[in-house]
Amino acid sequence: MTGEKTHSELDFIGRTRLEEIKAMEAYPLPRGAALALVRLSQRESTSLAVLAHAIKADPAFSVQVIKVANGVGGADHGPVISLRDAVNVLGVPAVRALATGLSLLANYRSGPCRNFDYPRYWSQALVRALTLQLLAPACDGCPPAEAFSAGLLARSGELVLATLFPQQYSDLLQRRYAAPDARLADLETEAFAITHATIAASVMQDCGLPVVYIAAVDGFDLPESQAYPEGSGSYNANNMLALADVVADICVAPPSEWRALMPRLFQLGARLSLKGEALIAQCDRIAHEWREWGALLGVETGPAPHFEESSELRQPAPAPLAPAAPAIAGTSTDRMCILVVGDQARVRNPLCGVLTAAGHQVFEAADGRQGLAMAVELQPQIMLVDAQAAELDGLELTRTLRQFKAGRSIYVMVLAARDDDAELVRAFDAGADDFLCLPAPPPVLAARLRAGQRVAWLQEELARDQEEIRRISAELSVSNQQLQDVGMTDLLTGCPNRRYAMDRIQQEWAMATRSQRPLSCMVIDIDNLKQVNDAHGHVAGDMVLKLVASAFKDEMRAQDVLARSGGDEFLVICPDTTLQAAMACAERMRAAVESLPIVGGAQAVRGSVSIGVAVRDASVADPDALIRLADQGAYLAKRSRNTVATVQSYPVLSLRPV
Repeated sequence: MTGEKTHSELDFIGRTRLEEIKAMEAYPLPRGAALALVRLSQRESTSLAVLAHAIKADPAFSVQVIKVANGVGGADHGPVISLRDAVNVLGVPAVRALATGLSLLANYRSGPCRNFDYPRYWSQALVRALTLQLLAPACDGCPPAEAFSAGLLARSGELVLATLFPQQYSDLLQRRYAAPDARLADLETEAFAITHATIAASVMQDCGLPVVYIAAVDGFDLPESQAYPEGSGSYNANNMLALADVVADICVAPPSEWRALMPRLFQLGARLSLKGEALIAQCDRIAHEWREWGALLGVETGPAPHFEESSELRQPAPAPLAPAAPAIAGTSTDRMCILVVGDQARVRNPLCGVLTAAGHQVFEAADGRQGLAMAVELQPQIMLVDAQAAELDGLELTRTLRQFKAGRSIYVMVLAARDDDAELVRAFDAGADDFLCLPAPPPVLAARLRAGQRVAWLQEELARDQEEIRRISAELSVSNQQLQDVGMTDLLTGCPNRRYAMDRIQQEWAMATRSQRPLSCMVIDIDNLKQVNDAHGHVAGDMVLKLVASAFKDEMRAQDVLARSGGDEFLVICPDTTLQAAMACAERMRAAVESLPIVGGAQAVRGSVSIGVAVRDASVADPDALIRLADQGAYLAKRSRNTVATVQSYPVLSLRPV
């Protein structure tokens, strides 16, 4: 197989078996609020605003969505502090997949498969999600918005098989433990005629995740990614997934096993053009966020691995320095990335050997134009630039570099053939940080580099502090949003409260006025709630309120707003809705409640509500007047109970079947 692979190419295992697996009653699916969110996201008419509003019903998931959105790299958005922004950054498929993955995590933390380590599985899934999210922005063809969700679901097929076939899969894992060289995919195919990779690819496809991730998961068991052209999106995604698995293995392994896993880590990192230092920094960040996310989700995490201590495993140790080599820096922590630009004989030969022998990572550019391109790409900490460089001289190179954000933080030292005050002034005017005459004695060069190193470190520390401030700001914004949501929510039913409803109806009134569109509202009274409280206690009364609110939500449209305005009363705001449509919706809600067994036992009580409906027209002056009209309709409906009524078109209208 060559080229990009899609999920439609599953014929070699037979789609019939896959459909049989998915049709089984115990097949793991999202539950509760997550299931409702998944179904809502599958409607083509669902807007991002509606989806964001639905997510607000689950405060914990709201925080997780915003946190994932803030982890998506990109210069086109700043810190994400609202749910609508988060949904906009991630997109509907990523939110749907995230809801699926986190719901599975919440509901399948344990199970009957004896040899399936559920805590380890979820801990590794979390590491995998964080690794893909962190690496995706730098890998061509790998969409970063869906990376976290893809990592969370990449091994979901194992969970499915452990859930559906607990005893068989436990025996299979026992065989795998006894014969570590056996391929899990071969054992699964023999036992179930399907592999966990195929099932996981199907789960990801159902969530609408990008084909590149689905293909990477489905083809992961192919040897060393040979199925994909080097540099393609699937090649990068497949190697990212392999790297994520190694990082996950290291994170959950005991410290005594860390070092044995490191060589494979650096091998995979090289395939993704991740140099040793950069890879170590990324892995340290992943380990830190793994523990942070673990605390948030209640996932078990162990001690964070010390990736920085494995630097000696990346490559053979360099040969000892010759006695004549001058020392530029004193310790291994002084190692810097340095770009030298200029003539080979006059500049690069005298300097590069000395810098390399001192342990620095040195790059060379023959002229100014090449130096500019390499500076933007490599982001060196220090540049040594020949003032007389060909194509683009050192002063013009420095001046051009300072026009880019990426070039402003580089410490630039201009090299000149003579000590000329006028040349020195021109160099600093162009944006240079230092000026050095050639040939430079090694002690002088070492001192100048130490000064540049201090500046580079300060800039890196400032960047880290700024990133930490952005992170804290985003978390505070999330906390403030949570507090605001709590202040706008009825804790018993989970519906918005009266304060929210009053703010919202003002907004909807303003929009309806501008667009000349209809706006309706309902006032709903629960009949006989006091009698239920008196006869069965307030616990039964609270249950009535929850059941009724749930029944209302099932019959309302996505854009309608249900709020508990107090006691036994609810308010429904219906944007872009005529009186006739609102009356029909109110009747559906009344009928749904009527079918509820509110209190069981010998004294069974059925549900009953009285609903008043009103619509904005020329005679209605403001939102308060609209609510008063609906309240009058509710008063009329209350006379006969279990009725829908309005005072606008007719004295009393009852839609209750006779």
